[in-house]
Amino acid sequence: MSHLPNKENTIKIRLRDGNEALALFGPQDGFLRMIEGRTSAKIVSRGEEVVISGSSDELDMLNHLFRVLLSLIRRGVSLTERDVVYAERLARQGLADELLELYDEQIGTTHKGKAIHIKTLGQRHYISAIQKSDIVFGIGPAGTGKTFLAVVMAVNALKSNQVKRIVLTRPAVEAGESLGFLPGDLQEKVDPYLRPLYDSLYTMLGLEQVSKLMERGLIEVAPLAYMRGRTLEDSFVILDEAQNTTNEQMKMFLTRLGFGSKMVVTGDVTQVDLPKGKQSGLREAEKLLEPVEEIPFVYLTQADVVRHTLVQKVIDAYAQAE
Repeated sequence: MSHLPNKENTIKIRLRDGNEALALFGPQDGFLRMIEGRTSAKIVSRGEEVVISGSSDELDMLNHLFRVLLSLIRRGVSLTERDVVYAERLARQGLADELLELYDEQIGTTHKGKAIHIKTLGQRHYISAIQKSDIVFGIGPAGTGKTFLAVVMAVNALKSNQVKRIVLTRPAVEAGESLGFLPGDLQEKVDPYLRPLYDSLYTMLGLEQVSKLMERGLIEVAPLAYMRGRTLEDSFVILDEAQNTTNEQMKMFLTRLGFGSKMVVTGDVTQVDLPKGKQSGLREAEKLLEPVEEIPFVYLTQADVVRHTLVQKVIDAYAQAE
């Protein structure tokens, strides 16, 4: 037999209409079930009302969480599963209001006109560092937006004439495969390694525009070996997968910085694919450049993962095993 909760341990949140309820509760009340699964409180939807019962601490947190989610919905934000999970995490730290500021900051638009917003506090710190510094290191696990956000900032800089071109590069290190056995000429062999960079560019500019800009030399996507002996002036340069550089390659890359240029170095120090005995240039750079105040190292964490929430669980599981 179920007991009705005590009055003081129950709160009700009124919604404006059915559409608001649908947006807040998620498909098949999925968001509500997910929030309930992460707390010890009981959450019941009754038409255009949410009734929450539980301990006073949980009620305070959930009241804060639902108020912020409703504010986002009323600003026209279509909530996703990861938005709700991240908001719940912030609400536990009393920081959920900061989400409202994040969604106020639009950092770009895709070629289809969709607004691009910063999704986490870690990402905001990263974007701020890119805006302020000539060389920035963004280090963190897969799915934290390191590369995509750097490409967004590069495209913004090109469109606003802050730079004359974009240079995107990656070390062509085999992730368990040998380049020698792949078919085709060198360009065809390295293109698969550069594919994630192309994908980010296509999202921002569209296939046709990227092709035109590459033909005109305003965008260059190339393996790291192609950077040797050059000075990159008036350029926005992104080195992706930097954990797979050697120490010599990292030094070579960083010393390509020319006047009017910006460099963003991204990588995940837990995913090094270098041959055994080879030291990662990214790990070495962390140690050597830490005293250089003008070069910020921004560390994104599992909390900044913006992919499917299952990716979050996979990363957590492997992290625990290690």
